[in-house]
Formats: sequence, structure tokens, C-alpha cells
Amino acid sequence: MEAIDLLVPPMAATDLPTSAPTVEELKTRITQTVNALVAWVISCQTLTFYAFETQLVPQVLTVGRLCLQLFLQMREAQWRAAAEQSQPGCKRQGPIVRQLGTFFGKVSYARTYIYRRGGGYYPLDIELGLTGDGFSLLLTSCAARLASKVSYAQTVLLLTLFLRWSPAQSSLEELVLGLGRHTAAWFAHAPAPSGDGDVLVIQIDSKATPTATEAELEKRRGPRAANPHPGSQRHRGRAARLRRGGKKRRQKGDKAKNGKMATVVVMYTLRKSADGTLEGPLNKKVYASYAPKRHAVAIARRAANKRGFTPDSDKAIQLVTDGDNDLERYIAELFPAAEHTIDIFHVVEYLWEAGACLYREGSAELTEWVDAQKAALYDGRVAEILAELTQRLKQLAPQQSSAHDRLTSIQDYLTKRQAKMDYKRLRELDWEIGSGAVEGAVRYVIAQRFDCGGMRWIKERAEALLQLRCIEVNNDWEAFITFVHDRIQTQAQEQHKNLPLKCAEPAPLPTYGLA
Repeated sequence: MEAIDLLVPPMAATDLPTSAPTVEELKTRITQTVNALVAWVISCQTLTFYAFETQLVPQVLTVGRLCLQLFLQMREAQWRAAAEQSQPGCKRQGPIVRQLGTFFGKVSYARTYIYRRGGGYYPLDIELGLTGDGFSLLLTSCAARLASKVSYAQTVLLLTLFLRWSPAQSSLEELVLGLGRHTAAWFAHAPAPSGDGDVLVIQIDSKATPTATEAELEKRRGPRAANPHPGSQRHRGRAARLRRGGKKRRQKGDKAKNGKMATVVVMYTLRKSADGTLEGPLNKKVYASYAPKRHAVAIARRAANKRGFTPDSDKAIQLVTDGDNDLERYIAELFPAAEHTIDIFHVVEYLWEAGACLYREGSAELTEWVDAQKAALYDGRVAEILAELTQRLKQLAPQQSSAHDRLTSIQDYLTKRQAKMDYKRLRELDWEIGSGAVEGAVRYVIAQRFDCGGMRWIKERAEALLQLRCIEVNNDWEAFITFVHDRIQTQAQEQHKNLPLKCAEPAPLPTYGLA
């Protein structure tokens, strides 16, 4: 069945005329509708509150649609009156009726088409900031904001539940992809937060999300085979399995998730208090992208500069990571003077792994040994931990080659990062020693939306939704929508063209900082 944008009709078919009513007709209709609504309320002497509220909602939505129609036709009449002395060399056609999907439902209005050699446009739509998609920006904003939190199918359900209608699921995804084409410009031009503290903290981590394989994508492409059992879900599934054949058995080590990494950056500041401690976090902001890790670090550098923590400012910057080699290289390049710290809880996990090479899992000796190493770690005695591991390596029997290899690997990891594990000094400064903020962001921003059962993403399509989710988490949604509105309207005015917002194809992954 072909997808339609109107899942639940917001108004009767008789409310969708082939020609839009005039301003005077709409004034009369609104007055009559409101008077009839008041009379109906007065007549509701026996209804329960539930029944009254249920019947009231569609009538209020009807009044809202009429008010939108009046506004649109009033502005069209104003434009026609002003255009009598303007637009030389242009021809006019219409007014031409258009349906617009709004927060209150579908409304119809008429507007004039201006054209000359090279093309034409609808001046009223450009003047009002309406895109060429047939959806208002308020509806687009609500739909995309919901889609950043729940699946597209659930977004359709919620919109239908509250608004009595919804754009089709395919239209929702295209609106998200359209908004996603403006996120890079937003992050580049968004103003820096005010009231920052004295120390800028940047935490970076990664999370893999399930990505569609080529075999899965091949099933989606091309025309679908005829449905041999349209009335039986059981038999449809059987027929589809017979067409596709059996699934290939995974080998040991194969991953069904086919995960692709997204990098998450959390930035906030800490402010010195009267007693010398650091208060915060202040002005926390989140950024995430499927682009290479260097892009995320470059975005952090740009945001730090915007917030006044430039390389020549002598302001304190601390970066906290899990010890990833790539991140370490990019941080050394872009933040050479910053304090780079390894998340202490990540180091503790390595200590437990080392202890498991020496003692039986779950034993009291293992817990006692790890506790002793943790105490040394918090006290800044990392050299003692390394000496302990060296001594333990000498005591391993020759037949314990597996334990020897694991313990050597852990020792090498800690040795290489010893300078980034001065936790005693960091605690005395009241700086961060853990990456709890970015770990929480990984769970909330990515896992809760992108790593649910049955989900399979294409990176470029997930990128738009991921960045919109970051904007929503940063409490910048309304400012972003205003930015998009102004940007599209300015482009439409410059090009004399009604520009669409919806986009069927996703934008490429961002390349900032990758040159």
C-alpha cells in the first residue's frame, strides 16, 4: 500500500475545498464555529468530564485550522495589494490552492505564483518562511524532536494520539534527514554559553551501534516480490524465508551486530568556589558523530576556542579518555598543553584483569590484592603497581603462558600511560579522575535510541538523527529550529525559489578537522 501523509484525517473531506475561502468568509466561519462551540458547551449538561473533553479536542483543532486559514489568506491579500505596484517583468498565476500540514491538521490556502524566464516561485511562502514540503516548521520541529527520542513508528503513534494525525513514517525520516543537513552549520555558528567556569573538562568515549550489512541492505533494495498471502502474516513470513533462503551460520568470533563506532564528546566547566574547591558541571554540552575520531577532537578544539579556552589563553583544560591510542595522538596534536587523564575506573578494570591472572576468580585473595593496588593508584604510587606486576611476572610458572601474556599486556598499557595517571595530584586540585559524564552520555544519547532490539542503521542516516539528539539534549532545540527557519528563508529570498526541507538522501558524514 502506498504511504500517505494523512493517517487520521484531521477534518472531513468537505472541509478541504478546491478553492480557498476569502478573508471575510473565514471571519464569518470562525465566528459561527466559536458561537456553535460555546452553545455546545452550554448544552453539555449530562456528559461526564471524560466524554466532554474527548469531544472538545477535535472542535478546538477545527477552530485552530480556521484561524490558520484566516492568517494565511489575510497575508496573501496583503501581498496582492502591495504587489500591484511591484514585480515588474513578472507574470502571475493563480491564486493556486495548496494544502499545508500543520500542528492543528491539514489546512488549505491560496497563494499567487510569480514566474518569468528561468522559473517561478510563491512569494507568500517565502515571506512566511514556509518550505516547499507541505509541512509547517512547528509540526516538523515536534515530529523530529520526538523522533530523536523514540522510533519513527512510535513517533507516528504519538503524533496521531495527540494531534489526531501524523505525517507518514517515510516523511518523518525525510524531515529528519533534511534537518540533519543544517546541524553542521548550527554547531559551527552556535553561540558559546555564558557564565563559564575556570577549568574546561572534555571527556571523550565511543560506542558501537548496530549497522546494516550489505546482505541486509540488498534485501531492502529493488522491487519487492508479489505477496502470495496478503491476509496471513504467518504464511507471508514463510514465503519470504523460502525466497531468501536460510541464514548463513556465523563462525566463532563473528558479530551479528556489525557495529560501527560513534564518538561522543562531553564538555563542561568547573568554577572555583570560596573554599578552593571546584563547583560544576557548568554549561554541559554534548556532541556525537560517526565521523572519524579526529573530527570529534577537532570539534572539541573549536568549541574550546569559542568558549575562550584558546591555546594562548593560559586557561586550564583537562581531557579524560579511556586511553584510546588514536585519541591520545589527536589530543597531543590539538591540545598539546592540556592535562590528559586516563579514566581511573578504566584502569581499575585492568587491575581486576591482572589480579585474575594471579588468583582464583571470586577469592578473597583477589579482592585483597586489587584493593591494595587501588589504594596505591589513588595515592599516586603507580610506579609501585608496575613494580608489583614485574615481580609477579617473574613468579609465574613456564606453563602459565596465557597469564604471562595477559599480564605483560596490562603492564605495557599502564607503563605507556603512567604520566596520565597522577590521581593524587588531580584529587588535590579537585579535578576529574573519572569519565562518568561521557559514560552517561553514551548510554543516554546513543544506546537508548540507536542500540535497541531489531535496529539496523546506515551510518549517514543515523548521523542526522544522532546530531539532532545532541541538540535536544543540549537544550538548544528551539534555537536550532529558529536557526534553520532563518537560514532557509534567507536562501529562498536570495534564490527566489521555494526551497524544500525534506530530503530523501542523507548528507555525507562531516569532514571538519579531517583535511
